[in-house]
Amino acid sequence: MQYNHEELQTFRDNHKTQFTASQFDDVAKKIEAAKDLASEDPEMAALVEEEIATLTTQLNYFYEEMKQIATADKVEDEKPYGVVLEVRAGAGGDEAALFAEELAQMYLEYATLQGWLYSVESESRSTSGGYKEGVFEILHPKVYDDLRYETGVHRVQRIPVTEKAGRIHTSTASVAILPLRKKPKVEINMTDILMEFSRSGGAGGQNVNKVETAVRLVHKPTGLEVRSQSERSQLKNREKAMSILQARVEAQHEEEEVRKHASERKNQIGTGDRSEKIRTYNFPQNRITDHRIKESWHNIEGIMGGQLDPIVEALKKVSEGAR
Repeated sequence: MQYNHEELQTFRDNHKTQFTASQFDDVAKKIEAAKDLASEDPEMAALVEEEIATLTTQLNYFYEEMKQIATADKVEDEKPYGVVLEVRAGAGGDEAALFAEELAQMYLEYATLQGWLYSVESESRSTSGGYKEGVFEILHPKVYDDLRYETGVHRVQRIPVTEKAGRIHTSTASVAILPLRKKPKVEINMTDILMEFSRSGGAGGQNVNKVETAVRLVHKPTGLEVRSQSERSQLKNREKAMSILQARVEAQHEEEEVRKHASERKNQIGTGDRSEKIRTYNFPQNRITDHRIKESWHNIEGIMGGQLDPIVEALKKVSEGAR
Protein backbone atom coordinates (compact mmCIF):
# COMPACT_ATOMS: atom_id res chain seq x y z
CA MET A 1 0.00 0.00 0.00
CA GLN A 2 1.18 3.51 -0.85
CA TYR A 3 1.01 6.07 1.95
CA ASN A 4 0.43 9.78 1.42
CA HIS A 5 3.15 11.56 3.41
CA GLU A 6 1.23 14.84 3.64
CA GLU A 7 -1.77 12.93 4.92
CA LEU A 8 0.41 11.13 7.48
CA GLN A 9 1.71 14.46 8.76
CA THR A 10 -1.88 15.66 9.11
CA PHE A 11 -2.64 12.56 11.16
CA ARG A 12 0.36 13.28 13.40
CA ASP A 13 -0.85 16.84 13.97
CA ASN A 14 -4.48 15.91 14.67
CA HIS A 15 -5.02 15.23 18.38
CA LYS A 16 -7.65 12.62 17.52
CA THR A 17 -5.21 10.56 15.44
CA GLN A 18 -1.89 11.35 17.16
CA PHE A 19 -1.80 8.16 19.26
CA THR A 20 -2.56 5.89 16.29
CA ALA A 21 -0.01 7.84 14.23
CA SER A 22 2.65 7.13 16.87
CA GLN A 23 1.76 3.42 16.68
CA PHE A 24 2.03 3.60 12.89
CA ASP A 25 5.46 5.24 13.11
CA ASP A 26 6.72 2.62 15.61
CA VAL A 27 5.66 -0.22 13.30
CA ALA A 28 7.19 1.56 10.28
CA LYS A 29 10.53 1.77 12.17
CA LYS A 30 10.36 -1.94 12.98
CA ILE A 31 9.79 -2.75 9.29
CA GLU A 32 12.79 -0.63 8.27
CA ALA A 33 14.93 -2.32 10.92
CA ALA A 34 13.81 -5.76 9.71
CA LYS A 35 14.61 -4.83 6.10
CA ASP A 36 18.08 -3.60 7.12
CA LEU A 37 18.72 -6.88 8.95
CA ALA A 38 17.65 -8.88 5.89
CA SER A 39 19.97 -6.89 3.60
CA GLU A 40 22.92 -7.26 5.98
CA ASP A 41 22.39 -10.99 6.62
CA PRO A 42 20.93 -12.92 3.65
CA GLU A 43 20.54 -15.99 5.87
CA MET A 44 18.03 -14.04 8.01
CA ALA A 45 15.99 -12.87 5.00
CA ALA A 46 13.57 -15.82 5.05
CA LEU A 47 12.91 -15.44 8.78
CA VAL A 48 12.50 -11.68 8.56
CA GLU A 49 10.13 -11.89 5.57
CA GLU A 50 7.34 -13.37 7.70
CA GLU A 51 7.85 -10.71 10.38
CA ILE A 52 7.75 -7.94 7.76
CA ALA A 53 4.46 -9.31 6.38
CA THR A 54 2.91 -9.30 9.88
CA LEU A 55 4.18 -5.78 10.59
CA THR A 56 2.92 -4.54 7.20
CA THR A 57 -0.57 -5.84 8.04
CA GLN A 58 -0.42 -3.87 11.30
CA LEU A 59 0.81 -0.78 9.44
CA ASN A 60 -2.09 -0.94 6.97
CA TYR A 61 -4.54 -1.39 9.85
CA PHE A 62 -3.29 1.72 11.66
CA TYR A 63 -3.35 3.73 8.42
CA GLU A 64 -6.94 2.76 7.64
CA GLU A 65 -7.96 3.47 11.23
CA MET A 66 -6.51 6.99 11.00
CA LYS A 67 -8.33 7.60 7.72
CA GLN A 68 -11.63 6.50 9.26
CA ILE A 69 -11.13 8.77 12.29
CA ALA A 70 -10.23 11.72 10.04
CA THR A 71 -13.24 11.09 7.78
CA ALA A 72 -15.61 10.94 10.75
CA ASP A 73 -14.00 14.12 12.11
CA LYS A 74 -14.54 15.88 8.78
CA VAL A 75 -18.20 14.80 8.66
CA GLU A 76 -18.67 16.10 12.22
CA ASP A 77 -17.07 19.46 11.32
CA GLU A 78 -19.35 19.84 8.30
CA LYS A 79 -22.49 18.89 10.23
CA PRO A 80 -24.40 22.04 11.33
CA TYR A 81 -24.25 22.72 15.06
CA GLY A 82 -27.03 25.29 14.79
CA VAL A 83 -28.67 27.76 12.43
CA VAL A 84 -29.17 31.43 11.77
CA LEU A 85 -32.88 32.18 11.45
CA GLU A 86 -33.67 35.26 9.37
CA VAL A 87 -37.24 36.56 9.06
CA ARG A 88 -38.11 39.56 6.87
CA ALA A 89 -41.38 41.32 6.11
CA GLY A 90 -42.47 41.09 2.48
CA ALA A 91 -45.47 42.51 0.65
CA GLY A 92 -48.25 43.89 2.82
CA GLY A 93 -46.90 46.81 4.82
CA ASP A 94 -47.56 46.78 8.57
CA GLU A 95 -49.48 43.51 8.36
CA ALA A 96 -46.45 41.83 6.73
CA ALA A 97 -44.22 43.12 9.53
CA LEU A 98 -46.60 41.79 12.20
CA PHE A 99 -46.73 38.42 10.42
CA ALA A 100 -42.91 38.34 10.22
CA GLU A 101 -42.69 38.77 13.99
CA GLU A 102 -45.32 36.06 14.56
CA LEU A 103 -43.31 33.66 12.38
CA ALA A 104 -40.16 34.45 14.34
CA GLN A 105 -41.97 33.82 17.61
CA MET A 106 -43.36 30.57 16.21
CA TYR A 107 -39.84 29.25 15.56
CA LEU A 108 -38.50 30.51 18.89
CA GLU A 109 -41.40 28.86 20.74
CA TYR A 110 -40.63 25.64 18.85
CA ALA A 111 -36.98 25.98 19.90
CA THR A 112 -38.06 26.43 23.52
CA LEU A 113 -40.26 23.33 23.37
CA GLN A 114 -37.32 21.37 21.95
CA GLY A 115 -34.96 22.65 24.65
CA TRP A 116 -32.71 24.48 22.18
CA LEU A 117 -30.73 27.60 23.05
CA TYR A 118 -31.37 30.74 21.02
CA SER A 119 -30.42 34.41 21.02
CA VAL A 120 -31.63 37.54 19.25
CA GLU A 121 -28.79 38.84 17.08
CA SER A 122 -30.47 41.87 15.55
CA GLU A 123 -33.94 43.36 15.15
CA SER A 124 -35.30 46.06 12.89
CA ARG A 125 -38.87 47.05 13.71
CA SER A 126 -41.56 48.74 11.68
CA THR A 127 -43.79 51.55 12.92
CA SER A 128 -46.44 48.91 13.70
CA GLY A 129 -44.07 47.17 16.09
CA GLY A 130 -43.60 44.14 13.85
CA TYR A 131 -40.36 43.05 12.21
CA LYS A 132 -38.85 44.59 9.13
CA GLU A 133 -36.13 42.05 9.86
CA GLY A 134 -35.23 39.73 12.71
CA VAL A 135 -32.04 37.67 12.92
CA PHE A 136 -31.65 34.89 15.50
CA GLU A 137 -29.13 32.19 16.36
CA ILE A 138 -30.51 28.78 17.40
CA LEU A 139 -27.99 26.23 18.70
CA HIS A 140 -28.46 22.46 18.66
CA PRO A 141 -27.16 19.65 16.39
CA LYS A 142 -30.77 18.72 15.51
CA VAL A 143 -32.09 22.16 14.62
CA TYR A 144 -30.96 22.24 10.97
CA ASP A 145 -32.51 18.84 10.23
CA ASP A 146 -35.81 20.04 11.70
CA LEU A 147 -36.00 23.52 10.17
CA ARG A 148 -34.05 23.25 6.92
CA TYR A 149 -37.23 23.19 4.80
CA GLU A 150 -38.63 26.41 6.29
CA THR A 151 -36.66 28.60 3.91
CA GLY A 152 -38.94 30.45 1.51
CA VAL A 153 -41.87 32.87 1.32
CA HIS A 154 -44.68 32.36 3.83
CA ARG A 155 -48.08 33.88 3.00
CA VAL A 156 -50.79 34.91 5.45
CA GLN A 157 -54.48 35.46 4.66
CA ARG A 158 -56.54 37.13 7.38
CA ILE A 159 -58.47 40.26 8.38
CA PRO A 160 -55.95 42.78 9.78
CA VAL A 161 -56.74 44.50 13.06
CA THR A 162 -56.70 47.82 11.20
CA GLU A 163 -59.19 46.63 8.54
CA LYS A 164 -62.56 48.27 9.25
CA ALA A 165 -64.46 46.76 6.32
CA GLY A 166 -63.68 43.18 7.37
CA ARG A 167 -61.83 42.30 4.16
CA ILE A 168 -59.26 39.52 4.06
CA HIS A 169 -55.77 40.74 3.19
CA THR A 170 -52.83 38.73 1.88
CA SER A 171 -49.33 39.53 3.13
CA THR A 172 -45.98 37.76 2.97
CA ALA A 173 -42.80 37.30 4.95
CA SER A 174 -39.62 35.47 3.97
CA VAL A 175 -37.75 32.97 6.13
CA ALA A 176 -34.16 31.80 5.71
CA ILE A 177 -32.55 28.95 7.67
CA LEU A 178 -28.77 29.17 7.36
CA PRO A 179 -26.63 26.33 8.78
CA LEU A 180 -23.74 27.11 11.12
CA ARG A 181 -20.73 24.79 10.70
CA LYS A 182 -17.42 24.43 12.55
CA LYS A 183 -15.58 24.15 9.24
CA PRO A 184 -16.86 26.56 6.56
CA LYS A 185 -17.48 25.32 3.04
CA VAL A 186 -16.61 28.70 1.51
CA GLU A 187 -13.53 30.60 2.62
CA ILE A 188 -13.86 34.34 3.29
CA ASN A 189 -10.87 36.61 2.79
CA MET A 190 -10.62 38.95 5.78
CA THR A 191 -9.43 41.77 3.50
CA ASP A 192 -12.89 41.61 1.87
CA ILE A 193 -14.66 42.53 5.13
CA LEU A 194 -15.53 46.03 6.28
CA MET A 195 -15.87 46.15 10.09
CA GLU A 196 -17.59 48.86 12.14
CA PHE A 197 -18.32 49.18 15.87
CA SER A 198 -21.07 51.09 17.64
CA ARG A 199 -22.96 51.22 20.91
CA SER A 200 -25.55 48.51 21.41
CA GLY A 201 -29.17 49.46 21.76
CA GLY A 202 -31.82 47.96 24.01
CA ALA A 203 -31.52 46.17 27.32
CA GLY A 204 -28.22 45.07 28.78
CA GLY A 205 -27.26 47.41 31.59
CA GLN A 206 -25.12 50.53 31.65
CA ASN A 207 -22.27 48.90 29.71
CA VAL A 208 -24.16 48.71 26.40
CA ASN A 209 -24.65 52.47 26.28
CA LYS A 210 -21.04 53.36 27.14
CA VAL A 211 -18.93 50.86 25.17
CA GLU A 212 -18.97 50.19 21.44
CA THR A 213 -19.82 46.50 21.66
CA ALA A 214 -22.16 46.20 18.65
CA VAL A 215 -20.46 44.94 15.50
CA ARG A 216 -21.40 45.49 11.86
CA LEU A 217 -19.70 43.50 9.09
CA VAL A 218 -20.01 44.05 5.36
CA HIS A 219 -18.73 41.49 2.86
CA LYS A 220 -17.60 43.75 0.03
CA PRO A 221 -17.71 41.19 -2.85
CA THR A 222 -21.37 40.31 -2.18
CA GLY A 223 -22.63 43.36 -0.29
CA LEU A 224 -23.96 41.10 2.46
CA GLU A 225 -24.27 42.88 5.80
CA VAL A 226 -24.44 41.50 9.34
CA ARG A 227 -24.97 43.19 12.70
CA SER A 228 -24.58 41.53 16.11
CA GLN A 229 -25.20 43.11 19.51
CA SER A 230 -26.50 40.25 21.66
CA GLU A 231 -23.26 39.82 23.63
CA ARG A 232 -21.73 42.23 26.16
CA SER A 233 -18.24 42.12 24.64
CA GLN A 234 -17.10 43.39 21.27
CA LEU A 235 -15.03 40.24 20.69
CA LYS A 236 -17.98 37.87 21.17
CA ASN A 237 -20.23 40.00 18.97
CA ARG A 238 -17.54 40.02 16.31
CA GLU A 239 -17.27 36.22 16.47
CA LYS A 240 -21.05 35.85 16.21
CA ALA A 241 -21.27 38.35 13.35
CA MET A 242 -18.51 36.48 11.54
CA SER A 243 -20.28 33.11 11.89
CA ILE A 244 -23.54 34.64 10.62
CA LEU A 245 -21.75 36.31 7.70
CA GLN A 246 -20.06 32.99 6.88
CA ALA A 247 -23.47 31.29 6.87
CA ARG A 248 -24.95 33.96 4.58
CA VAL A 249 -22.08 33.78 2.10
CA GLU A 250 -22.34 29.98 1.99
CA ALA A 251 -26.12 30.15 1.55
CA GLN A 252 -25.77 32.58 -1.34
CA HIS A 253 -23.15 30.34 -2.94
CA GLU A 254 -25.38 27.27 -2.54
CA GLU A 255 -28.41 29.09 -3.98
CA GLU A 256 -26.35 30.01 -7.04
CA GLU A 257 -25.25 26.39 -7.41
CA VAL A 258 -28.87 25.20 -7.12
CA ARG A 259 -29.94 27.56 -9.89
CA LYS A 260 -27.10 26.33 -12.10
CA HIS A 261 -28.06 22.68 -11.62
CA ALA A 262 -31.80 23.02 -10.95
CA SER A 263 -32.74 20.31 -13.46
CA GLU A 264 -30.48 17.80 -11.67
CA ARG A 265 -32.06 18.32 -8.24
CA LYS A 266 -35.07 16.02 -8.50
CA ASN A 267 -35.23 14.78 -4.91
CA GLN A 268 -35.35 18.03 -2.97
CA ILE A 269 -38.43 19.64 -1.46
CA GLY A 270 -38.43 22.88 -3.42
CA THR A 271 -35.21 24.63 -4.33
CA GLY A 272 -34.25 26.05 -0.95
CA ASP A 273 -34.54 29.50 -2.51
CA ARG A 274 -35.91 32.15 -0.16
CA SER A 275 -37.98 33.62 -3.02
CA GLU A 276 -40.04 30.45 -3.44
CA LYS A 277 -43.61 30.56 -2.05
CA ILE A 278 -43.84 27.53 0.21
CA ARG A 279 -46.75 27.92 2.65
CA THR A 280 -50.04 29.74 3.27
CA TYR A 281 -51.51 30.52 6.69
CA ASN A 282 -55.26 31.02 6.22
CA PHE A 283 -56.65 32.29 9.54
CA PRO A 284 -60.39 32.52 8.63
CA GLN A 285 -60.35 28.85 7.62
CA ASN A 286 -57.99 27.79 10.46
CA ARG A 287 -55.76 26.12 7.86
CA ILE A 288 -52.05 26.01 7.08
CA THR A 289 -51.10 24.57 3.70
CA ASP A 290 -47.63 23.61 2.53
CA HIS A 291 -47.72 23.92 -1.25
CA ARG A 292 -44.65 21.75 -1.87
CA ILE A 293 -46.13 18.59 -0.40
CA LYS A 294 -49.79 19.62 -0.87
CA GLU A 295 -50.71 18.93 2.75
CA SER A 296 -52.80 21.00 5.19
CA TRP A 297 -53.17 21.29 8.97
CA HIS A 298 -56.04 22.87 10.91
CA ASN A 299 -54.51 23.71 14.29
CA ILE A 300 -53.30 27.15 13.24
CA GLU A 301 -53.27 28.61 16.77
CA GLY A 302 -51.25 25.71 18.16
CA ILE A 303 -48.80 25.71 15.26
CA MET A 304 -48.23 29.46 15.53
CA GLY A 305 -47.61 28.80 19.23
CA GLY A 306 -44.66 26.56 18.39
CA GLN A 307 -46.33 23.18 17.84
CA LEU A 308 -44.53 22.65 14.54
CA ASP A 309 -43.89 18.91 14.91
CA PRO A 310 -46.62 17.75 12.45
CA ILE A 311 -45.24 20.00 9.68
CA VAL A 312 -41.59 19.19 10.46
CA GLU A 313 -42.23 15.44 10.45
CA ALA A 314 -44.31 15.57 7.25
CA LEU A 315 -41.55 17.42 5.39
CA LYS A 316 -38.90 15.02 6.69
CA LYS A 317 -40.95 12.02 5.62
CA VAL A 318 -41.37 13.32 2.08
CA SER A 319 -37.67 14.25 1.89
CA GLU A 320 -36.51 10.82 3.09
CA GLY A 321 -38.91 9.08 0.72
CA ALA A 322 -37.56 11.06 -2.24
CA ARG A 323 -33.94 10.00 -1.65
